Amino acid sequence: MKRSYSEITPYIAQLAQASTERNHIAPTMYEDHKVYRGLRDRQGRGVVTGLTEVSTINAKKLGEDGELHPCPGELFYRGYNIKDLVAGFQQDHRFGFEEAVYLLLFSELPDEGELFRFRRELSQCRSLPTSFVRDMILKAPGRDMMNILSRCVLALYAYDENPDDISIANVLRQSLQLISVFPMLAVYSYQSYQHYYQDKSLFIHLPRPDYSTAENLLHLLREDSQFTPLEAKVLDLALVLHAEHGGGNNSTFTTHVVTSSGTDTYSSVAAALGSLKGPRHGGANIKVVRMFDDMKATIDTTDESQIKDYLGRLLDKNAFDRAGLIYGMGHAVYSLSDPRSEVLKECAKELAEAKGLQEEYALYEKVAKLAPEMIAEKRQVYKGVAPNVDFYSGLIYRMLDLPCELFTPLFAVSRIAGWSAHRIEEIQNAGKIIRPAYISVKDDREYIPMGDRLVE
Repeated sequence: MKRSYSEITPYIAQLAQASTERNHIAPTMYEDHKVYRGLRDRQGRGVVTGLTEVSTINAKKLGEDGELHPCPGELFYRGYNIKDLVAGFQQDHRFGFEEAVYLLLFSELPDEGELFRFRRELSQCRSLPTSFVRDMILKAPGRDMMNILSRCVLALYAYDENPDDISIANVLRQSLQLISVFPMLAVYSYQSYQHYYQDKSLFIHLPRPDYSTAENLLHLLREDSQFTPLEAKVLDLALVLHAEHGGGNNSTFTTHVVTSSGTDTYSSVAAALGSLKGPRHGGANIKVVRMFDDMKATIDTTDESQIKDYLGRLLDKNAFDRAGLIYGMGHAVYSLSDPRSEVLKECAKELAEAKGLQEEYALYEKVAKLAPEMIAEKRQVYKGVAPNVDFYSGLIYRMLDLPCELFTPLFAVSRIAGWSAHRIEEIQNAGKIIRPAYISVKDDREYIPMGDRLVE
């Protein structure tokens, strides 16, 4: 009898239950064997697995006592402080994402002529193969944009006449093409979802060669293609701040691992996308927005005591998704502050004033003030807690009228720059496949002949 493709039969449910009961590693065994779950020790320090020149994260500094102490967070792209980079291109009233991509890929800041040529190269790469949108997106729409994005990246392998060549020139060519078309893949996937699953009118805009990445995103997404200079400026800033964040984040580490096997660029990027899709990695800003939506629907957000009570219930697993988390607060590396959040905060305030959403911004500020106090009160934390980049990026995307379905794909549109830089670095400098060790904690057993096995 033919059954539903998605059906979990009683037999499968029984097997799953048996698997759960038979396959369990006690948490204490990790301590017994000195294995750091998540590749982080009990103080939150990451296990060192490689070297990189792409970016640097500083969250602690050596004190006079010889010990490491938390410090305000710093992020460097190729040695340049991210705050200096942002101040530089904003002071000159130019878009910064393409400049950041150039820096990440080539380790130097471009001069005016180099940047112009690089922007032109990206613009010329901003096209998809004939009938690709029809065949790969419109004929096979889906509810999850990250899934479609991964599928499209793998499909582009078939259109590449030299897909498996991992020479630096060929990988760079592939990387520039992917960086250029990611905005189109993300937005077109969303348009197909809106049309086929939400019964909305379908429209497909072609990218404009004179537009930056941020401008093209807004142009492709909006039916009337209209946006303000401030909207494009803020989105561009968000892209810059999400473009790279050290080799240790899950998707970038995935890029290194998969690249070390010698596989092609499309497989490597698809693997990174699969990692980023996970809600523990790329979906945090969606959780922030939805948490605030729940807060506004259930309490009086003008009453600080009610906000504090709500945050307490979040931590006690009695509100929102009952996960015990205040989303957007705290980071695996940063403690005193996340430099990306500090930069986004100022732009969020400017955008809120321009759109008449000062009350919304004020609510976020109240939570940013109260949440660390509540976490310190209810949890034994080994380091400080501050708003992270997801706290304000979710607010900014909401104020830009960007749909939640595109929050994580937009992360990918930006982070493909960092993935590409790390992939090239891995190819240039590694030479060995990454193969970490696992300790087996299963006792040896004697083989049991079929006739002697007991069925429970």
